[in-house]
Amino acid sequence: MGRVWSILFLAVPILGVWVFVAAMNDWWPMSGGAFAFGKGHWFPSLDVSDHVKDHLFYVILYLTGAVFIGTGLALFWFMWRYDAATNKDPVVFSHGSHALEVVWSIIPAVVLLFIAIYQMDAWANARMRRPTLADGAVKPPLCRVSGRQFEWRIQYPGEDGVLDTPDDLHVLNDLHVPVNEEVVIEIESMDVLHSFFLPNMRVKQDVVPGMRQYVWFHPVKEGVSDIVCAELCGWGHYKMRGQITVDSAAEYDRWYSAAFAEQETSQFLPEEE
Repeated sequence: MGRVWSILFLAVPILGVWVFVAAMNDWWPMSGGAFAFGKGHWFPSLDVSDHVKDHLFYVILYLTGAVFIGTGLALFWFMWRYDAATNKDPVVFSHGSHALEVVWSIIPAVVLLFIAIYQMDAWANARMRRPTLADGAVKPPLCRVSGRQFEWRIQYPGEDGVLDTPDDLHVLNDLHVPVNEEVVIEIESMDVLHSFFLPNMRVKQDVVPGMRQYVWFHPVKEGVSDIVCAELCGWGHYKMRGQITVDSAAEYDRWYSAAFAEQETSQFLPEEE
């Protein structure tokens, strides 16, 4: 095969970069035609939540992308330059370079330290700085989402504002939240490890059995998007989907009232004789 292998290895970074660029720009064949295998594989719209920022992702993507391309090109060059079938130079054994080893150890360490410091604020906003009320108290959850093979069970507190009381509203795979409000959601698992993922809100958190956790976001645009499970949780993982609807305040109240009335009606239907 000779230098053919070096050309094949060169195709790896070329195709890798092409796939990313095509997905980011929704180019053909990623967006249409008989080979539309990449439609919608990049981030969804960024204008639905005002605290969403993708800058950290792109910083890491560009850093790792540069390393990926550089490594691929170096591998191609060495395979091409020192191909056994065409290289007539005698074999030379070298001890190596201590200076080079120090350099390629320090550079990754500096890059990782930079990422660790750069992401601190993003991590704090997403995982530590839970929204508060006007009096400074921690904001209670709007609802509880429970992962269960293979569905999302959603429980809203009733008029008393307390979960796990008789006036709670229970729905399945249909999360509604009001627009222009900080939304806090309590999440838990009823069986195995799941991952609660709202792609449009850039919210993803593993749901661990025996733990109650909280996620929050601030939707600023009405609309409907997906709830998915991002953790392989069994044979029905592929169908563990729901939807999140961002409503106006008035529409949210109407939905809640209608859903609660439907629940109460279905609970007290007379039994058939």
